[in-house]
This record gives sequence, C-alpha cells and structure tokens, in this order.
Amino acid sequence: MITPFPRTSGEELMDEPGRPPSELAHALSDLRGVNRWLGGTRVVLRHLSSLIDRNPRAGYRILDVGTGSGDIPLSILRWAKARGMGIEIVATDHHPTTLELARRHTAEAREITIENADALALPYGDGSFDIALCSTALHHFDAEEDVVRVLREMDRVTRIGLIVNDLARSRAALAGARLLAATVWRRHVLTRHDGPLSVRRAFTPAELRRLASIAGLTHARVHAHVPFRVALVAEKPIVDEKGGG
Repeated sequence: MITPFPRTSGEELMDEPGRPPSELAHALSDLRGVNRWLGGTRVVLRHLSSLIDRNPRAGYRILDVGTGSGDIPLSILRWAKARGMGIEIVATDHHPTTLELARRHTAEAREITIENADALALPYGDGSFDIALCSTALHHFDAEEDVVRVLREMDRVTRIGLIVNDLARSRAALAGARLLAATVWRRHVLTRHDGPLSVRRAFTPAELRRLASIAGLTHARVHAHVPFRVALVAEKPIVDEKGGG
C-alpha cells in the first residue's frame, strides 16, 4: 500500500486579489478544461442525479459554493433542461474578479444568479436550498477548522444534502499535474503554479471521511473516482412532510 504524502498548506496565486483579470481568466479556462476532461463535471452530475432521483420534487434550488467561472452550474442547467427539470442555481464566490468573470460566462443563463458569499459564513437561512455543491474549492482552505466550518455551513443551508467534488491527493495525481504544468499550462502563470499545489493541498478519501465526521455529517459517504477525483456526498434522511419519518 502506497502511503500518501502529507497535505501541504500554501497560497494559490488565483486567490490573490490583485491578479490581472487576464491571468485569472486563463486560470479559470484551464479549470474548465480540467472539469470537462478529467471528470469534475461528470462526478457532480452523477451524484446530483442520484440525490435528485431519491428526492423527487417539482423543481430544485441549488447553491454552488466557490463557483469559479460558473462552468459546472452551466453544465447542470443543460443537464436539467434536457430532462425537463425546473432548476434555479445560486453560484457564489468571494473573489471580486472571479465574480465578474463568472457573471460574463453565465450571462445568458437566467436560471443562474452569481452572488458574493463567504463559504465560512454563508449569508443564507437554514434550508434555503435543496442541494449545495462545492467543486475543486474545498482544498483552498488550509485550516482544518475552516474546512469543517464550510461543510457545516453547506449542510445548514440545505434540505436534501451536499456534494463536495475535489481533487484526490496522490503521487500519481501530482505527477499528472506536474506534466500538465510543464506542457499544456507552461505559458499560463497561475495554472502552472496552482495546478501542482492544488494536488498537494487536496484531501485523501480517508481525510474527507474524518472531516465529515467532525462536521457532524452522519450520513456522509466518500467516493473515489478515476482518474484523480474524490466526492463527499452527505444526504439527509428523507422526512415525510405529512408527519411520518
């Protein structure tokens, strides 16, 4: 059994507030490629579909925490429309330039609203959403207590459950990120730096299980996905709205 290397702390360049918009736009474009080609979007849709199938409703209100450029909300919207499903998505971030780029990227999607929100203190009431998502963003929090707080906040604002989709830390994933940094991303300053660092800051499945337990997510399950993805899914018990359990 290969022992994973220790998780690394560190500041990713795309989180810095003063970065030129053009650099951040390149980084977000690269992240869209990672989500599309390396499984991020596919993982979200797979688990979202399962949650929705088990919790049928006329329509769904979804929160996307740390949305980046809003590419996953757009994919969810296309997926929902193909199934005739009513959906409303509030996509949030806490970086001013990222928010502006997300607004541009989702401008034609009236079902998607872009809002400024701190994941550590979401400005929404309890049970305001059916499902909360967080894709490739949880690893941006270094302190364990902050990770736990984000999970608790996502759980607090949802009625059905939450999905965290992120990189899985491993030596193979780090080797892949370094290869991309030396080739595809070599001219993109932010991604060349942040890609390998993101893997080093990511979690193993065992770490996510432990953090979910600390956060009190008693019904959480962690799923490993090929090639280098991990998903934490916490579904709340189904309650009969007529009074049954």
